[in-house]
Amino acid sequence: MKLLLTIDVLCAEGVSVKGADAEVNMVPFTAKAHGEYFNGETVGTGVDTQRLDKKSGAFTLSARYMLEGTDCAGNACRIFIDNSSRIDGDLHPHVVTDSPVPAEWESLPLTAMIEPESGGRVTVKIFGESF
Repeated sequence: MKLLLTIDVLCAEGVSVKGADAEVNMVPFTAKAHGEYFNGETVGTGVDTQRLDKKSGAFTLSARYMLEGTDCAGNACRIFIDNSSRIDGDLHPHVVTDSPVPAEWESLPLTAMIEPESGGRVTVKIFGESF
């Protein structure tokens, strides 16, 4: 797997609700992305939605955000990322972009790794098959 994009995330204070069957925490964030194919930052804020099912103990998350910047050809572009966990617990980003360069990411099987940092910071690394 090849590292396609590194995203440096700064989390803000989240809001939560505890129901009878589940707990949900929503954490807004901003981010800067860099890599061989794209460099940019979030448009507005993204949100990481974390859900704990009290009955099964299953924990899922879904971070959704839009990045705006330039691709490796110098073209202005946007990339939408939905980085969601699945039943296996791994993170599998789904990408939509208007750039022809990382457009291939839309059809690649992608995985992501989250590295917690200090001070509300997180680093997300997105990997995919070489193209």
